[in-house]
Formats: sequence, structure tokens, C-alpha cells
Amino acid sequence: MPFTRREFTRQSALTGAGIALTGTVAALATAPGALAAEDSKHGHDHGHGHHDEPGYGPLVTDPEGLLSLPAGFSYKVITHSGVTKLETGEYTPSNHDGTATFEGPRGVTLLVNNHELSGTRAGWEHPVPLAEGLVYDPVAAGGCTVVETRRDGRTAEWVGIAGTSTNCAGGASPWGTWLTCEETEDKAGKNGLLKDHGYVFEVDPYDRRANRDPRPIKALGRYAHEAVVIDPKQGHAYLTEDAAGPNGLLYRWVPPHGFRHGRGKLRTLADDAGVLQAAKCFDSGGTFVDDLSRATKIGTVYGVDWTDVPDRDAKTVSVRKQFTDGQVTRARKLEGMWWGDGGAYIVSSFARAESPVQHDGQVWFYDPKRRTLTLKVLLGVNADPSKDGAFDGPDNITVSPYGGLVIAEDGNGIQHLFGATESGRTYPIARNELNIGSEEEPEYSEFTGVTFSPDGKTLYANIQTPGIMLAITGPWKRQPNRH
Repeated sequence: MPFTRREFTRQSALTGAGIALTGTVAALATAPGALAAEDSKHGHDHGHGHHDEPGYGPLVTDPEGLLSLPAGFSYKVITHSGVTKLETGEYTPSNHDGTATFEGPRGVTLLVNNHELSGTRAGWEHPVPLAEGLVYDPVAAGGCTVVETRRDGRTAEWVGIAGTSTNCAGGASPWGTWLTCEETEDKAGKNGLLKDHGYVFEVDPYDRRANRDPRPIKALGRYAHEAVVIDPKQGHAYLTEDAAGPNGLLYRWVPPHGFRHGRGKLRTLADDAGVLQAAKCFDSGGTFVDDLSRATKIGTVYGVDWTDVPDRDAKTVSVRKQFTDGQVTRARKLEGMWWGDGGAYIVSSFARAESPVQHDGQVWFYDPKRRTLTLKVLLGVNADPSKDGAFDGPDNITVSPYGGLVIAEDGNGIQHLFGATESGRTYPIARNELNIGSEEEPEYSEFTGVTFSPDGKTLYANIQTPGIMLAITGPWKRQPNRH
């Protein structure tokens, strides 16, 4: 049933501020330790040392030139493209991206790791190997690997799916599989590819046989997919699109009546199963919101309605171009997602001239019960990304077992992993020290695939280029929660 403007306006008037803040993260400021809007609003004394500072202290420069961490923390390289090898002898593929962890037997942790490789295999030194029975398009370079880490420190890696393209983020399913997303709209014949791309595929980290004969989940649409989460109660899928010209959309897929999720069930769906919809937002006054960048204040709440997608497979027109102005709400760089606190955290990395208002990052929280989007994170434009201190360009995201969020930075200049407490204060966790540019013009790759181990003791993250998976351990602690 559609959530009408009148209903949202009435609910806002009845509940007042109660509708404005849901979930765990109230606000986020740009600079480490800076005050967030909600903190200052409650009048806490943040400037006189009468509270615990968030985080773990300043970052200590790594003598190995790879990863700076706070004192007491350490890292281990799990996989390294061109250095470590798969069980079958090939080198670990490059361009690590979205990642999730799964609990294995006897202390084993399984990770599924996307490799964001676009186009054909000829363009990459270390594409995902074409493992027999696991190939979708034999000329495509991308795919996923499954990594096994054991208590004794040993690791193993094998192919989960191959022959896909531009596997960016994705999401873990409630039933213990990985949904890998292709961030491309390339059709057969474009850029040398033999099959249509721009789909979601399911990868099972536990059962290699279940991954044979990969089949795209066409019911979820064909577009520049970024990430996906599944509502474990209602079974709805929420998906982001990283695209411009025009800006991308936030999608919801409603399963067909009687459908029950489970391992391998998505690949059995008909191509047109269920309903794919795009978000349409309006403010508390009932005014349509054309772009999420319009929100310039932490705590902004939009009601959400959903508009059916005419042609989800985009046979002739890209999905986002099938709507006219006024039908859907757009956003630039819709990126990472994570399910937590009964809803979906959704990232918009930045907005520039293509958007109504410029910013260097937003994180929204979608509450499926209230059908509202609440702005939790707003980063102002970073004036000098080459200087350490400010954060910009949030991308992959995870909910921390120690409270708040951990965010992977994909901005300009210096790149960080950073945290945000539940009350909105920010702090650095790691800094990429691997210069892939020159001394005169340094360049640092983005962080990707941030995720905690099932027991919460290890934070995994990737440096995308050249492709390094890292395991970070240390004295994790519950972050101060001040409202």
C-alpha cells in the first residue's frame, strides 16, 4: 500500500521529533572528534575534558608503509594480488571490493571478496580465474573469491564465481550467502563482452557445488548495481545504483506472493518475478524531493513511496532513464549499504555540479516500518583532501559491534577507515600509507569491503589497488554514547 504524502504529514505532526531520529547513529561531522549537530543540540560539555574521547587515539605511522593504526593495534595481510595464490595456483585477483564474513566450523572465518574488474580479461594482469563450472561470461574479468582464515593463521582462497563484470559491493543475505553486484550496464557486444551484464548473482561460501552454472537474478533488475540488503522479516531487497546522467536511484524489490527466501532460492525466480520499484521521497509538508542532496541538515526525514519500474531488464532504455521528472528521487553515487537496527544504512558518497546541492558524503537510514529516510551523516565539501584530518567520500559501510558505524573512505587525497559513535562523533581507525602514485604527486587507493568477523574481534578491510585484504586486531572497546 502506498505511503501517501497526507499520511506522512499527519504522522510527522503527531510524533514530532520522535520520527526524526531512528537507528543508532544520530549525526556525523567531517573532522575527527568534531561535534555533530545532535551532540551540540543537547548541550554537552565537549570542550573541557569531562567526557571520554571517541576512538583509540592518534594513528601511528606504519614503518612498512602500508597501514597506519592506533597504538596497540596491528594488521595482517590476508591476500595480496600478484603475491598470494589460490588453491589452484593462480595469483589472487586484483581490485578487491565488497566483502562479507561468514562463520565457519571450528573457528574458521569465511570471507567472500568481490573483484571490481571491468571489461574483458585481456585488460587485467590478474583477472578472476575461469574455474570450471563457475563461469558466466568467459571473456569477462570480474568475479568473487572465497577466502578461508583459520585460528592457526593459515589461509586458503578459491573462486566463487567468474566471468562477471565490475563486481563492486553487494551484500550478505540473512541465510548465509553473498549477493555480488555488477556495477555496469554493458550488454552483449559492448566492450568485448559476450553476455548482458548489470545483474546480481548469489555466491554460497559454504557449498562450492551450489555456485556451479551461475545464473543472474534478473528479477532484481539490470543496471549499475552497487549494494544490496535483505529485510530479514519482510523479505524485501533494497538496492543502490551508482550512476550519473541522470543520477542513480534507490530500489526496492518486493518478492512474489508465497515466495520464501533461502539458499539458492533467488536463482529459481522467473526473470519478472516480484515487483522492482524506485524510491520517491517527499518532505513533511508533502513536497516532492527530486534529489537526496537537497537535505542539508542532520535529522532531515523524508517519507518514501515506491514507483514500479517499467522495464527492469533495460532492454532499450536504462532503468533510471525510464522515469520522468517528478516520478522518482535521485542521488549521486549511491554506494554501500548495511542492514542493522531494523533498517538499511545507505551511503551517497558525494554530490557535485550534477546535483542540486554539493556535499562530500551522506549516510541515510531507511526505516521500513515507518517508510522513512533519515539523514544520519552529512559531510561538507572537504576543502583540502591532501591534508590529513577531514573525512570525505564514504563508500562501503558496516555497523560496528562496539556501537555506531565503521566507514571506508573513497574520497580524494588521503584515505581512511573511520568510525562514528552513536552520538555522532568521528574518529580515525586506519590510514592507507601505500602510495601508488609518485613522490611529487602521491596517490592512495580507496578502502573497500569493511566488515567485522562473526565474533567481532577482527575488522577486515581492503585496499582496492592493487588488491590487499587486511585483518585488523586490537583493543576494541565500546565507544562512548552520549545523547
